[in-house]
Amino acid sequence: MADLRFWFDPVCPFAWMTSTWVRQVSAQREYAVEWRFISLRLLNAHVDYATHFPPEYEAGHTAGLRLLRVAAHVRDQHGNEGVARFYEACGQHVFERGPEGDRAERGTAEFAAPVLADAGLPAGLADALEDGGRDAQIQAETDEALGLAGKDVGTPILHFQPPEGVAFFGPVISRLPADDEAVALWDHVVGLASFPGFAELKRSLRERPQLPAFGVQPGEVGQQEDWHGGSRRQER
Repeated sequence: MADLRFWFDPVCPFAWMTSTWVRQVSAQREYAVEWRFISLRLLNAHVDYATHFPPEYEAGHTAGLRLLRVAAHVRDQHGNEGVARFYEACGQHVFERGPEGDRAERGTAEFAAPVLADAGLPAGLADALEDGGRDAQIQAETDEALGLAGKDVGTPILHFQPPEGVAFFGPVISRLPADDEAVALWDHVVGLASFPGFAELKRSLRERPQLPAFGVQPGEVGQQEDWHGGSRRQER
């Protein structure tokens, strides 16, 4: 039984930032993390991308779905630990290696091949990019996450101490805490989310994620702005 379930879309920058923080916490608290799937493309299946999002978002979200198909195939053959390695390698390639390129390219075999290599996984797993039969499974896990946290949310969604423990969307963070601050932040978040009457704490004014993909290096303080890059359901 996992201590924590973490639903992610591999192209969401805030899910990536939160996952990196969760890895900090899990290393110090010895939590077992189960990595599960939530697709921004499936979440927004009813939305007209042309009128609701910038031009590159549909291609980016579609690429995320294609990468989740690979992640599902990884899980079947290499278990949760394989998914953890795949997501870690994906995030490094998408967010940590300089300015982001064409978002559609993330859904290609040319992108997936080095990701799988870095994760120590067989190159043939990239064939699942085209496997639309995986989408029902990804939809089911997306629906499971929304059933825990509500429909007006996005990525990531966390469920601490399942099945009875607290579940919530986020937290959305734009920078990583220091190692000695990571657990304190975790305790604050879980403590707040555990109160039965708590619903939401939000501010839209935020800095760009401190990630090379967005031109911000770790340790730099980004300018506060009304920036939305991938976390909320209608703001990706």
